[in-house]
Amino acid sequence: MRELARRLEKAPSYLSDIENDRRVPSEEVLHALSRELGLDFDELMALAGRVGEQAERYLRRSPAAAMLFRRIVESRLKEAELRGLIDQVDQMRPRKAPKR
Repeated sequence: MRELARRLEKAPSYLSDIENDRRVPSEEVLHALSRELGLDFDELMALAGRVGEQAERYLRRSPAAAMLFRRIVESRLKEAELRGLIDQVDQMRPRKAPKR
């Protein structure tokens, strides 16, 4: 824990608080943790109960996105159903051109 805290330039007590659900880490800290630990950033965000600043802005600007989110919540979809929606959204994303 001390070595990780040193690499993240955070106090070990801060990381301990995150680990024991006494603090909700910032998006920046979650990015750093995902890089250092080789974990999926989206999963860490979800486990921390965060959607992220970009998603919050998008929900405020896009009424349909907010309606969709509310309907998902109201429907209480199962994990497999949510993963299916994630797969559908991933298929809708434009593909990035390969780097040369």
